[in-house]
Amino acid sequence: MKKMSHDQILCEKHASPMKIEVLGAYDWPIWKKEISTFPWTYAEQETCYFIRGKAIVTPDGGEPVEMGRGDLVTFPKGMSCTWEILKDVEKHYQLG
Repeated sequence: MKKMSHDQILCEKHASPMKIEVLGAYDWPIWKKEISTFPWTYAEQETCYFIRGKAIVTPDGGEPVEMGRGDLVTFPKGMSCTWEILKDVEKHYQLG
């Protein structure tokens, strides 16, 4: 398995419903957040599937990544970043 660097966000735009179903993403817990900007550090890898909303996540010292409804995103363990939520976000997530 390819190792991710601490500042690499993997964002699969409009992931296929079949892939989401195979991952079991619909059974993962849901996280919701209103429009806001805040810093965050990932203690462990997180994979999430956006049900709605739009956000830009910028790793410290890295390039911003825009994500939103239908996207499957993986954040690497140890990454520090800033979340800028442009439209209220609702996403399924899995840690580890």
